[in-house]
Amino acid sequence: MRAVILAGGKGTRLAPYTTIVPKPLLPVGERPIVEILIRQLQDSGFHRITLALGHLAHLVQAVLGNGEQHGVRIDYSIENSALGTSGPLGLLDDLGETFVVLNGDILTDLNFGDLLRFHRENQFDLTVACHERRVHVDYGVIHRNGRQIVRYEEKPVIRFHVSTGIYVFEPSVLAHIKPGEYLDFPVLVGALLDAGERVGCYPFDGMWFDLGRIEDFQAVHETWDKLKQSVPFLG
Repeated sequence: MRAVILAGGKGTRLAPYTTIVPKPLLPVGERPIVEILIRQLQDSGFHRITLALGHLAHLVQAVLGNGEQHGVRIDYSIENSALGTSGPLGLLDDLGETFVVLNGDILTDLNFGDLLRFHRENQFDLTVACHERRVHVDYGVIHRNGRQIVRYEEKPVIRFHVSTGIYVFEPSVLAHIKPGEYLDFPVLVGALLDAGERVGCYPFDGMWFDLGRIEDFQAVHETWDKLKQSVPFLG
């Protein structure tokens, strides 16, 4: 099985740390973020991993090499200019089978085998792993019809599903990505829906942190000892 890790961004939300260290190499515990992802993928049966790089790519290549030390084959695709969150896939011309794509700044205990089974059983062209987020509103929320209040809701909790940055692609999706052109993932999803392609949502309620957000990055380090005890591949 093959996975593509998108790790070419500048990590501006974690500046100034990412000015000299690329986001995939920022440490979580004793290892870089991307090394944890690679260990997890290898444990799930992935043997070939492609890293799509841009910002400070040479440092990531120097640390990871060809992947031999992790029991996988690692190759690289380098973007010379920003291509968005889906555009880097247009540079890869050998994705001939179902493959997994994930952002290089996440920490999760998602089971990739279950995700692939879900994708195949439902015959989706693209599957997005989704996670529920909750926002606590600290105010009394007024629902109104013009000047008239129709409902008053005290400090509600708003629930919604967000993308985890983990996807399963069929090769056919690549027809919607032009090589070398900038393309963000929401635009790609819109193009697929307009074309009548099947796009699925895989609900996931386990551990998930977006380490590109300073809040999540800090939360992981504050709870690291507990996380390491409960998640085998973090040890």
